[in-house]
Amino acid sequence: MATDHAEQLEAELLDAIDRADDLKALDAVRVDALGKKGRVTALMKSLGAMSPDERKAMGPRLNRLKDTLNARLADKKAALEAAALAERLEAERVDVTLPMAERAQGRVHPVSQVMDELAEIFADLGFSVAEGPDVEDDFHNFTALNIPEHHPARQMHDTFYLPPDATGQTRVLRTHTSPVQIRTMIGAKPPFRIIAPGRTYRADWDATHTPMFHQVEGLLVDEATHMGHLKGCLEAFTKAFFEVDDLKMRFRPSYFPFTEPSAELDIGCAFEDGQVKVGQGDDWLEILGCGMVHPRVLDACGIDSTRYQGFAFGCGIDRLAMLKYGMTDLRPFFDSDLRWMRHYGFLPLDLPSIAGGMSQ
Repeated sequence: MATDHAEQLEAELLDAIDRADDLKALDAVRVDALGKKGRVTALMKSLGAMSPDERKAMGPRLNRLKDTLNARLADKKAALEAAALAERLEAERVDVTLPMAERAQGRVHPVSQVMDELAEIFADLGFSVAEGPDVEDDFHNFTALNIPEHHPARQMHDTFYLPPDATGQTRVLRTHTSPVQIRTMIGAKPPFRIIAPGRTYRADWDATHTPMFHQVEGLLVDEATHMGHLKGCLEAFTKAFFEVDDLKMRFRPSYFPFTEPSAELDIGCAFEDGQVKVGQGDDWLEILGCGMVHPRVLDACGIDSTRYQGFAFGCGIDRLAMLKYGMTDLRPFFDSDLRWMRHYGFLPLDLPSIAGGMSQ
């Protein structure tokens, strides 16, 4: 009688296993059959109440039943897992021959793009990129650059002064990236050939000025550099940046405490239909200041000014972006307006290169 019950139970459980259509249903069958309170487990527990002859016959039969059920459960589980995987792969299948779907994409800010363009151009000219802190002391920001105490650049209306530190030393938000040049010259020996792009800070706010803006400054110091090298370097830079082969340029005498002689660089342009066309024309556009490094600056950095000389230049990165990409107001640069970014921003893969073009 017990044998007939085992046969019937085996048939029922095998049929339940075959009918299970997912892993959850299959596990429910397993628990019903082989769990602590399962039907096969209950039969195994009843062996103790059987006579020796019955126990001798039922023991092996129940063990075979357990083995059969475990094998069928394993096969069914493998089949269900394979089917689930195949269904998932089919649902996630991508046809790589189809065109890419239009998706919302981030944009590279024009300032970041221009920084990459500058790094690419000057790397081709043999310059490396140097960086420094935004919070500077008086020596690196003013004194070492031959800026006297009475100079207007030191006044409160132009410079953001911070409370003195623990030693009583005055700190400022750097007003230019020239302190990076000072730190480079103090920390190493000539020759130097660097550019220093980064954020700078001055108390100003209008269509062409913001309290925080970006500058790039360049420095080259060795034993043979002269003004002609400066002109050639800036000519190569402006032609590559504005992507014009024929470019008029001129130096106008100027004054900067840290260079002597000093000059401002103008490039030829034409104003047509409210737009600036760089290259040729009857008008001039001032884009940067430059000059030969003042001997006092070299001396302040511990460099022998009777042996070494060099040139330096600096310009506003935001201004370069405005000139090249047709922006008329500087303030939207910092408004976090996604519409503005979608219009003026660059795709992440629009990487500037000398061979492929700066603005892609």
